[in-house]
Amino acid sequence: MTAEQPVLPAAYPEPLWTQAAALLRTRIADGELRPGARLPPERDLCQQLAISRVTLRKALASLVDEGVLRSAHGRGWYVTAPERGDWPNTLESFSETARRMGLAPTSMVLRASAAPASFDEAEEFQIAPGTPLFRLERVRLLDGVPIAVDESLLPTDVADGFEQLDFTTASLYEIVTGRGFQLAQADTTIEARPATAAIAGHLGVPEATPILQMRQVVRDRTGRPLLSSTIRYAGDRYRLRTSFTRNVGTEQT
Repeated sequence: MTAEQPVLPAAYPEPLWTQAAALLRTRIADGELRPGARLPPERDLCQQLAISRVTLRKALASLVDEGVLRSAHGRGWYVTAPERGDWPNTLESFSETARRMGLAPTSMVLRASAAPASFDEAEEFQIAPGTPLFRLERVRLLDGVPIAVDESLLPTDVADGFEQLDFTTASLYEIVTGRGFQLAQADTTIEARPATAAIAGHLGVPEATPILQMRQVVRDRTGRPLLSSTIRYAGDRYRLRTSFTRNVGTEQT
C-alpha cells in the first residue's frame, strides 16, 4: 500500500500557511463549510493538513482579516455569514427585503402569545397599563443563517387570532396589511449594545459581543401605533445604508 500524499505539498512555492488558507477558502466557497459552521478543532485541522499549529493559526488569522472566518474565544473558529447587502431606506419588512435580494427568510418562533402591557409599553401604544398586547419573539434567518432576534408587540385587535398562525415562514407585515391596516411610517432608533447570554446563544456569537439594536414604532396614517419591534442584529451580518440631502435654501452666505 502506498503512503497517502500530504494535502499540502511542501515543495510548492507558496508558504504552507498560504496554501492552508487557500484550501479552507475553497472548502467554504464549495459549501463544504457553510456560513455559521464551526471549523474542526485545531488539532484535527493540523492532522488533516499535516502542518503545525503555528502555521495553521497564521492561516486562520489571515482568513479572519479577510472576513471569511471569525474567532470565538474559547469556542473555536466559525465561518462568517456573507454580506447580505443593504437594507432599504423605505419601510420594508424583513421578509420583503430578503425576497427582493433573492434570499429565503425563515424564523424560529420563541413566543407567540398575549401578555399585559407594562407602563412603558402602554405609553408607547397609548393604552392603559395591563391591557393585553400580542408578543411575537422570533430568531430571523436568511438562507438558514441566524441574522437577528426580533421581538414585536401589537394591539390585540390588530393581532386577533395570531396565536394560531405559523410565523416560521409568514411575514408579520404582510398579514397586518392584508387585514386592512396601513403601515405608513416608523420612528426608528439604532444603537450598539452588548449581546446578552440569551441573544448571543440565538445568534451564535460570544456573550457581550456588540450587536446592532434597532427599535421601531410603526404607525398608520392617523398616527396610531400598530406595531413596536426591537430587532437585535449580529453586527457582522447587518449593514444599513442611508442618504442625506442638504437644503441649499437654508445655507448662509
